Amino acid sequence: MRTLTNIIYIATAEKEVAGGVKIIYDHSQRINELKIKNFSSQVLHLKKKKSSKWKNSLNKVFKIKNNYKYSGWKFEDLTVDRIYTANWFKNKIKVKKNLTFDRKKDFLIFPEIFAHLAKKIAINNKIPYAIFALNGYALNPTNDYKILEESYNKAKFIMSVSRDITECLKVSFPKIEKKILKVNLSVDKDKFNTKVKKQNMITYMPRKMPQHSETVMFFLRKHISKKWKIKTIHRLKEKEVFNYLLKSKIFLSFTQSEGLGMPPIEAAIAGNKVIGYTGEGGKEIWHKPIFTEIPHGNAKKFVEEILKSTKEKLPKKIFNKQRKKIISKFSVEQERLKIIKMLNLINKKTN
Repeated sequence: MRTLTNIIYIATAEKEVAGGVKIIYDHSQRINELKIKNFSSQVLHLKKKKSSKWKNSLNKVFKIKNNYKYSGWKFEDLTVDRIYTANWFKNKIKVKKNLTFDRKKDFLIFPEIFAHLAKKIAINNKIPYAIFALNGYALNPTNDYKILEESYNKAKFIMSVSRDITECLKVSFPKIEKKILKVNLSVDKDKFNTKVKKQNMITYMPRKMPQHSETVMFFLRKHISKKWKIKTIHRLKEKEVFNYLLKSKIFLSFTQSEGLGMPPIEAAIAGNKVIGYTGEGGKEIWHKPIFTEIPHGNAKKFVEEILKSTKEKLPKKIFNKQRKKIISKFSVEQERLKIIKMLNLINKKTN
């Protein structure tokens, strides 16, 4: 019988703003806030060693090629970032500063991009673990599929935050279907001051698909009314992003294929009409009147819908009703309930 279970989430020391890191932080923080007896949580940040970066750079300079090119992060090339914590949003996580684990107390959670590392970190050391699939289109972080298969097959369970991720998992690893656990991501509605007055403003994030957003802006420039402002909300802290989303009326989604992007959800909660790509995972929420889907790469359709939305009034009653559903679906309370379910499963699987 375990006297204490410390849930250790593994994450990258991510310099860029990333929704996946935010979800991991939220989960870890919620576990500690719940104060459930015998449970605690930390986040462990991994980064590449300097020697590994130098080696990769030299190989590129001298064009050194291997007969077999392994893809993905190698355990031998990694180290722990002891001082890193994401600073672009407020959080109260506890940081783990080493790769020393206690098989009787620790439970590891690997994001899908590090799933293959479970072999050397967890399996070989008999440490119980799970995999957190945050993006159904990033389930192959390595071309060593033998190790990847073993990592998924030996995980206690695999977490998914959307229907699309769940379907991607079933296709990629058919044997693990019964291990899939649906969990939640959350957006705290209390962080949004809905009393902020709306402006004729369009917001968007160009980071993931800069070529697409540049094309849309180029096509749009001769047609958009001068009464409207366009604001990129790139590399900003969470508070600044929310402030602009509260002021804007339209948010443009340039999301890539991914599990379920957070910016469109945040934009909808902030009272925006959301136009753009669903990233596939977003299809479960992409309904009118709030959301308008644009076929991937169709810049002309993008511009057409933007111009249309600047001229028409939204049906407030239906819009607000749909917005309330989104707030409920991605509430902190829903996230807590799913985390409690996860902790009960960990308790069952490790005792």
